[in-house]
Amino acid sequence: MSVGLRNLLFTVALAAVAAALGAWGGARYVVGARAPASLHETVHHKLDLSAEQERRIDALEGRFAVRRKALEADMRAANAELAAAIEASDGYSPQVQAAVDHFHHAMGALQKETIAHVFDMRAELTPAQAARFDAEVARTLTAEDK
Repeated sequence: MSVGLRNLLFTVALAAVAAALGAWGGARYVVGARAPASLHETVHHKLDLSAEQERRIDALEGRFAVRRKALEADMRAANAELAAAIEASDGYSPQVQAAVDHFHHAMGALQKETIAHVFDMRAELTPAQAARFDAEVARTLTAEDK
């Protein structure tokens, strides 16, 4: 094998590994960014929910937990698909691209479902509670990593 071909293959392999790490990192970020504990604490401990609001929000959270698990499983499957495509490929093949697209689709679906869940919870709040909730959502979304 010529030096040029070896360098090309090394570069392609390195790019594939970087893509896989980027996809994995993105998944970790999105999964970690879903309805943070501080938002959960705000809803359940700082908004003075009525018993009926607690019941309705608990039901929403139960449904969302099921959906979130399914979406996270799809992200894990996409990562496994990406790993297999990288192992089987000599470069950024159509299979690698398809696996990356699958992962991005799954990650986007989780983010959309999370945002929909936030609005579903907000709909159960009084205007005064919603204002406090919105402030916490804004704070959470703009908080610097610690």
